[in-house]
Amino acid sequence: MPARPMPPDAVPGSAARRSPLAEVALVFGRLGATAFGGPAAHLALMEEELVRRRRWLTRERFLDLLGATNLIPGPNSTEMAIHLGYLRAGWAGLLVAGAAFILPAAVIVSALAWAYVRWGTVPDAAAVLAGVKPVVLVVVLDALWRFGRTAIRGAFGGALAAGAAGAAFLGVNELAVLLGAGAASAARVARGRAAGISPALLGALVPAAAAPVTLGGIFGFFLKVGSILYGSGYVLLAFLRADLVERLGWLTDAQLLDAIAVGQVTPGPVFTTATFVGWILAGPEGAALATVGIFLPSFVFVALSGPLVPRIRASPVAGAFLDGVTVASLGLMALVTLQLGRDALASPVSIGIGVVAAVLLFGLRVNSAWLVLGGAAVGWVLHLVG
Repeated sequence: MPARPMPPDAVPGSAARRSPLAEVALVFGRLGATAFGGPAAHLALMEEELVRRRRWLTRERFLDLLGATNLIPGPNSTEMAIHLGYLRAGWAGLLVAGAAFILPAAVIVSALAWAYVRWGTVPDAAAVLAGVKPVVLVVVLDALWRFGRTAIRGAFGGALAAGAAGAAFLGVNELAVLLGAGAASAARVARGRAAGISPALLGALVPAAAAPVTLGGIFGFFLKVGSILYGSGYVLLAFLRADLVERLGWLTDAQLLDAIAVGQVTPGPVFTTATFVGWILAGPEGAALATVGIFLPSFVFVALSGPLVPRIRASPVAGAFLDGVTVASLGLMALVTLQLGRDALASPVSIGIGVVAAVLLFGLRVNSAWLVLGGAAVGWVLHLVG
């Protein structure tokens, strides 16, 4: 990554009265507090604000950075914010942009988590969440369909996704599944050159069985997830369920789906679901450690990946590895969607809400944030009249 705070192809005439660092804080703070709709919507808003309106950089440069974020683990829209902050205001901009984009959502999610822990078992709150859960399921299905159409190419890609889902169903660790799929894809392109994962590494990847909740454990788990998660925020579902629900026993399926629902109904990064989970597990300290843990790797990866991106792009084998990881992520996503559907579609009413949400999303392309809010409203109204 170059040491200059401004890109060489930045468009002239973009100077503002505010300092570049203040601009970065203002723009990304506002986006973090108002950007609903998930990573794709976030990226569209950034392009409109920073390329079209403020002219911080050209569209070509924006697309180059977007490609770079897809080569590293972590939440794409957050990493894009970090890249753009660096280009506008140097290293200080890198830190400020990421923090400004993350913190508003983390504060909102923390407030909701506090209310959930205090009143989550009250029928009113349960009714609202019951209306949201089937909508979240539909939103995840929509994302899975769109990602699959782009990422899965040919019979090999389909077999890789199905194999990943099957391996995860049989209990293979998700990280091992991702690395194995990447190695298989890379080996195919390399025409038979050795590629694999050592048995020792696979053993190290399998977490321990049920264990008590600790602050160190919360931070370590989310640091691991932020360091290895490819795909999108929705793939986070697979990692959370496999470790926190099945292996460690820290959450129930219902709590996990509630956490995902809160991540959907709030603006900013979907990864702030970790904030909600951390609060459920250990209060404010758990929320803070979970948030820092899951987002910290993004800052490091963005700072380090710049010089490596051209070399990775130039390597067919490295590119194939990342393609395999992406396809496997979709297989994991499909599996966890089926598992969570059992809780989300537990009654005729919830099935009806899901069907209506599917029609509005797939047929009319209504923004997913509005659908989630609508599901909450329907749940509340049904509780009042019932």
